[in-house]
Amino acid sequence: MTGSSYGWRRALIALAAGVGIALTFSLGRWQLSRADQKIALQAALQARENLPPVPAAQVAGATAPEQVAPLLHREATLTGEWLPDQTVFLDNRPMAGRAGFYVLTPLRLAGSSAVVLVLRGWAPRNFQQRDALPPIATPQGPVSATGRLADRVPAAFSLGRDAGGRIRQNLALDAFRAETGLPLAHVVLQQTGPAADGLLRDWPPPATGVDKHYGYAFQWFGLCALIALLFIWFQVARPFLRSSRS
Repeated sequence: MTGSSYGWRRALIALAAGVGIALTFSLGRWQLSRADQKIALQAALQARENLPPVPAAQVAGATAPEQVAPLLHREATLTGEWLPDQTVFLDNRPMAGRAGFYVLTPLRLAGSSAVVLVLRGWAPRNFQQRDALPPIATPQGPVSATGRLADRVPAAFSLGRDAGGRIRQNLALDAFRAETGLPLAHVVLQQTGPAADGLLRDWPPPATGVDKHYGYAFQWFGLCALIALLFIWFQVARPFLRSSRS
């Protein structure tokens, strides 16, 4: 190999290493910035939880996106009557390491025609009879439900289109509104508080994905360091050791 071609080869290796180091370092920094954004989002969500409760009339009247957004993650106490015939059980929803259902029941608000879908809690599955509904209590007459407002029901991975019925995998508000004909509000109440009516409410905190971004950043910075170390060893250290021995 001539000196000219050898020099070109080293220059190309140095260029590739420099591009790789710059790219992986930039991706690591980008993941750290995404983590900072998620931390800021988490702080904003916690601040919303400390705001005064949202009045029921404001919940019922939120139909446009600009009306729904200020209500999300805030607390509300709604009074009305359950519509038990429209209760839905979302399958494959574990809680505390146990398999079971998320239970949703529409609540017709007192003094209004509006209906709010309430994520009431979690109930265990019957493994001897998989299509059996869990024994939960749905009180008749006026009830009050306190919880946090969300714009959708938490979804689980699903293959294909979700079928209807009492037991299903996921539930979309617009589709359920069309299916039932109920004047559903554009928000969901995730009920909080101690266990009641045969339902647990140990909801996991909202996942922001901060740890995931830190993990990706560690991988990119690790790859960046690996490229730098390999370049130093093969292009600087080894040639120096060889020349010092000769």
